[in-house]
Amino acid sequence: MARFSMSEITTYRWSFDEDVTHYRAAGIPAIGVWRQKLSDFGEEKGLELLAESGLAVSNLMWAGGFTGSEGRTFRESVEDAVEAVELAGKLHAGCLVIYSGGRAGHTHNHAKRLLTEALKELAPLAEQHRVNLALEPMHVGCAAECTFLTNIKDALEVIGKVSHPRVQLAFDTYHIAEEPGLIDWIPELTPRIGIVHLGDRKDPPNHEHNRCRLGEGNLPLGEIIKALAGAGFDGDYDVELMGEEIEMSDYQDLLRHSQQAFRQWVA
Repeated sequence: MARFSMSEITTYRWSFDEDVTHYRAAGIPAIGVWRQKLSDFGEEKGLELLAESGLAVSNLMWAGGFTGSEGRTFRESVEDAVEAVELAGKLHAGCLVIYSGGRAGHTHNHAKRLLTEALKELAPLAEQHRVNLALEPMHVGCAAECTFLTNIKDALEVIGKVSHPRVQLAFDTYHIAEEPGLIDWIPELTPRIGIVHLGDRKDPPNHEHNRCRLGEGNLPLGEIIKALAGAGFDGDYDVELMGEEIEMSDYQDLLRHSQQAFRQWVA
């Protein structure tokens, strides 16, 4: 059965322990862990706190930057991803989200080769730790700093080249909900989806990544969730909201509203 999850990115102002405490009190069954927050709190303490809370970890955010766009060499980025895979294993996370990194002056083909090489190296380790690697494409309006993959087709091409069952797709509605023919494509995509990130928006994506509360934007989230359910998706739906409107929100109210919207769509 599909499971509701809340991403720590959504409650940006709260600390890791505040996220765990409030999510648990709200009856939320799973958490999308942000590596930065966990690191600030302390990994060992965080692992203990999560175990005590009973919260499952839907996904760990993030690893990647294999093109050098983050200022690290290819090898440094792979080594960081190795640490992230091992951490995801300790968290029993459903998946580790992967961003390729921007093109960083490379040709598109060379950037794809770097990403493919990294994923082929990481996939056996992911298998060892029972962690899926979820590759996320982003809308072209806000992808430049994070990834050169700007549509599902490009992401699937890389996934196909790696050809490992642990390498899957991160399906973020904010970025891909309006791709042509998406609803009809969902039955084919579903077996490859490692995580669904739920985000809504009122305006086209840009570098600010401004999202709005679920159901208050113009994306067909209900239709997408219905199609995913009909195709047999039973993984995690992680609510990932950010931007000016979200940062100014009352987080307790945002948790309630997100849960209500999700319940309505899956009813």
